[in-house]
Amino acid sequence: MAAEPDLAAEPEWKAGSVPLHPEAELSVGQVAGRSGVNVSALHFYERQGLIFSSRTAGNQRRYNRSVLRRVAVIRAAQRAGIPLAMIAEVFAELPREGVPDQDDWRRLSAVWQHELDARITALEKLRGSLGGCIGCGCLSLAECGFVNPDDQVAGAGPGARAFDDPKL
Repeated sequence: MAAEPDLAAEPEWKAGSVPLHPEAELSVGQVAGRSGVNVSALHFYERQGLIFSSRTAGNQRRYNRSVLRRVAVIRAAQRAGIPLAMIAEVFAELPREGVPDQDDWRRLSAVWQHELDARITALEKLRGSLGGCIGCGCLSLAECGFVNPDDQVAGAGPGARAFDDPKL
């Protein structure tokens, strides 16, 4: 059976790597290296309240290792098209430091499920009709018999209403 690590001892280091024991804090460069996110993006996420750091006596940022999971979730959510403001709202309900538990992540995903379903529906609608619009050559949504027959959408207001409003 392996001995428990001595967390009071100095951390072991590998060249160009992060500390080996899980309690160690990470520098901004280490977080950037591990997460694949630019240092400037990490600073931006911190200004937005999505991640948090402490400061050393020399005023250098130090991050809890759990920030790696937060950054991974931020990146995944952004790839799915979830705005940072919505990510921040959900993260406000999570523990500030430490690793959120499975119930925390379940609540987070439930909040985003509706948003993702709405985005999928909008993208499917766009995919299904965009080819016809480009193919017909009319280039006018006001006259398009496919997307907006008889200019029915004009009364709903300006912009691409047929794509923005699921009821149209």
